[in-house]
Amino acid sequence: MSGTDKIEIDGCATVPQLFLKRIEQHPDKTALREKDFGIWNEYSWRDWGERARLVGLGLAALGLERGDRCSIASEINKEWLFADLGIICVGGITNGVYPTDAAAQVEYLINDSGSKFYFAEDEEQLDKVLEVRERTPSLRKIIIFDMDGLRALHDEQCMSFEELLELGRRYGEQHPDAWESSAEAARPDDVMILTYTSGTTGPPKGAMISHRNVLFEVGSLQSSLGVRDSDELLGFLPLAHIAGRLFYVFSLIEASATVNLVENLETTVENQQQLQPTTHFAVPRAWEKQYSTVAIMLKEGTHLGRWIYDWCLSKGKRVAAHRLRGEPLPLTLRLPWLLADLYVFRNIRQMLGINRARWLSTGAAPIAPELIEWYWALGTHMFEAYGQTECTGLATANAPGSCRFGSIGKPIDGVEIRISDEGEILIRSPGVIQGYWNKPEKTAETIIDGWLHTGDVGRIDEDGYVFILDRLKDIIITAGGKNITPSEIENQLKFSPYISDAVVVGDKRPYLTCLVMIDQENVTKYAQDLEVPFTNYASLCRAEAVVELVGREIERVNRNLARVETIKKFRLIDQLLDPEDEELTPTMKLKRKVVNEKYVDLIESMYQS
Repeated sequence: MSGTDKIEIDGCATVPQLFLKRIEQHPDKTALREKDFGIWNEYSWRDWGERARLVGLGLAALGLERGDRCSIASEINKEWLFADLGIICVGGITNGVYPTDAAAQVEYLINDSGSKFYFAEDEEQLDKVLEVRERTPSLRKIIIFDMDGLRALHDEQCMSFEELLELGRRYGEQHPDAWESSAEAARPDDVMILTYTSGTTGPPKGAMISHRNVLFEVGSLQSSLGVRDSDELLGFLPLAHIAGRLFYVFSLIEASATVNLVENLETTVENQQQLQPTTHFAVPRAWEKQYSTVAIMLKEGTHLGRWIYDWCLSKGKRVAAHRLRGEPLPLTLRLPWLLADLYVFRNIRQMLGINRARWLSTGAAPIAPELIEWYWALGTHMFEAYGQTECTGLATANAPGSCRFGSIGKPIDGVEIRISDEGEILIRSPGVIQGYWNKPEKTAETIIDGWLHTGDVGRIDEDGYVFILDRLKDIIITAGGKNITPSEIENQLKFSPYISDAVVVGDKRPYLTCLVMIDQENVTKYAQDLEVPFTNYASLCRAEAVVELVGREIERVNRNLARVETIKKFRLIDQLLDPEDEELTPTMKLKRKVVNEKYVDLIESMYQS
């Protein structure tokens, strides 16, 4: 597929056209549910369309013109989806803001994007934008989703979401053709959304994503993994992230499926157990957490229970191997598998909320192949995929009938992959973005002759499967001249239920060391069971028993590594981190560059004789 081929879904070349067609086709079918006070409230495609219409027309009444930028700062909720499609269908450009962003970051995003309209979820998000609005000259209006605690607010620049809907209702009565005509005016190469990168190597850059980019990606997702109109998705990832938008908004529209939005992030596990989604994408940290839950339960179980689990797991891995090769199960394995699934694995899948899942998918960060194999052994097929914001989220994927553990799969239809002379993965496809907003020099550095330079080092095997070795800038060259790919070691460490994340250090150093972030919940329970005294998170990290625990986990990994790759010393990061801290990305990954700079003294202590 070339960069000029026409891309259509059901005869539609833009997202507004496809959205309006789905409303026409399935007006009464449930499009989304949102849990509120323990009750799942349903909204049909007609409901979604009507609220999006009122948002779009309300913004038009406020003076929004085609191409104007609108920022949304909110956790995932129905108002996010209503506002998003309202903005897009009247020709605006949606920019997602992580609700964990600080006021200074909000100021940067508004000014860099030139946002005229800002949607704030609640009082907390409103306070941030009010703090910086004197330094954001483009900003015209602030719309607030949740007015709880703000009923006495009187500010000419602020209005409630309900007031915007009412404004849209009146505008629609005066301009009855405005909604449909605006939706039809969209062109495939119009910029539709801005998605800002994490900014680990400088200020965040706004990736310009078009209708054409998105339609290519959802079509590719459909052809590789497949989303059905009967599928139930669980919406919990932030919609400021490309994965959240791809799965919960655009793929949802393409497939006419249903997304169920969690009540809040704290109830995600409970909501997943109740829903049992039929397809489910999550970042590695979520899958690692599920594995840790089972691992800790087993440690607390009986010897007999652990023996039964180990026996079942060995059978599950054999079954997975046959299924990967597309082979029927031998007669000698059918009964053991039936027993293992009936009495052990089905209960585990039910507890994890994946019992109905046709497929699971992981991406956005490296993951240990052993973890994927574990899910297959449980009887649920997990597929690792790969992409970046700069290619609208998906470039390669393992898929049914084409899966190899440890790889990121084969290029999806329409994507070309090649490896540069430096070992860098290059991507060319209709999903590659137009560039970075107002940053032509950065665009020119990243997209060269139509090829996206990913910054990832990789290889392609003889069967066409792509493997990522590490980030190009993260490759460690020790003082002895040995090349080390730290992510492989870190993935093994994170397989431990007691290690949440790790950063391997050793560039130009005589040996490798590691900074470790413990899993607070599991390590706390471990310490309590052993009656280890501690008063807070910092003292927990300093407890001798905890340091010894992590040391044993590191030694376990070291036994599987070459001598030059082994971790000689480690330190625990004794600060409890969350996405608001600069060390973490919104998807809970440690930022290597920030960690190396912020904890330089801790690192140096590991190299002092």
